[in-house]
Amino acid sequence: QVQLVESGGGLVQAGGSLRLSCAASGRTFSTYAMAWFRQAPGKEREFVAAISWSGGSTYADSVKGRFTISRDNAKNTVYLEMNSLKPEDTALYYCAAGMTRWPTRDESTFGSWGQGTQVTVSS
Repeated sequence: QVQLVESGGGLVQAGGSLRLSCAASGRTFSTYAMAWFRQAPGKEREFVAAISWSGGSTYADSVKGRFTISRDNAKNTVYLEMNSLKPEDTALYYCAAGMTRWPTRDESTFGSWGQGTQVTVSS
C-alpha cells in the first residue's frame, strides 16, 4: 500500500478554480492507478476521475470538461485541476490508489486512501 496526503482544498466562489494535490509515499507510485472520489454531506462517496499508470484517464459525467486529472511520477503526485466550479461540487475530496484493472471507477478496486481535503463552493 501507499500513504496518501491530499492538499489544495478550500473555499471558492462559483465559477472559480482550485487544484488539488495528492502526494504518495513509496517507490512504486508509477505502477498504481490513481483516482479522486468525493463525498458530500448526507450522500454516498462518488467517483470523480481516475488516471492509469500510463496516463489514460476517465471522468464522471458531472465533471467532464471542467476537471482534469494528471500525474507526475517523478514527484509521486497526482493532481485534480477543477475549473468552472459549482456549488454542487462542494464535498470532501479523497485521493485513492490501486493496482487494479483499467479502466475502473469502482472504489472497491482502490486499496489505499487519503484522509480527504474539503472543497466548498459558494454561490
